[in-house]
Amino acid sequence: MKKVIVAGFVFMSVLVSCKKEKEKQVETIPDASEKIVIEETVSDECYSGNVKNDTILMNLTIKGNEVTKGKLSYKFYEKDKNEGTLVGEVRGDTLIADYTFMSEGVSSVRQVAFLKKGNAYVEGYGDVVDDNKGKIMFKDPKQLKFDGKTVLSKVDCKL
Repeated sequence: MKKVIVAGFVFMSVLVSCKKEKEKQVETIPDASEKIVIEETVSDECYSGNVKNDTILMNLTIKGNEVTKGKLSYKFYEKDKNEGTLVGEVRGDTLIADYTFMSEGVSSVRQVAFLKKGNAYVEGYGDVVDDNKGKIMFKDPKQLKFDGKTVLSKVDCKL
């Protein structure tokens, strides 16, 4: 009787170990050559705002958290307009970008910041410094003020 119990125990052990071996073979490791595709959303957004007699227009193409191409235009009343491109990133609810523009025939680069509030962007202001390469940057982006004086509301993009 003992031999039957021992033989049964050995038989069951062999079955269990075979089953575990099969489970190990089922597990697969992803092939290093497989490409993982992560789709980033791309959106085109347009905004417009008026401050007294001045008009500000902003068009953005946002891919993920990057502004891959954008346009910003300040049309000042009875002054030359500033018009140029935006390239930057969205950090949380804040857009920080380099604005490369032409004004009075001179090309300039300055950093701009906009805080997203609902369907609008509020322009931020703060102390600036020249980086000695021709770019005007915020001295401390954490100290920016978004006072609500310059608000750009979302509008339909015109083709």
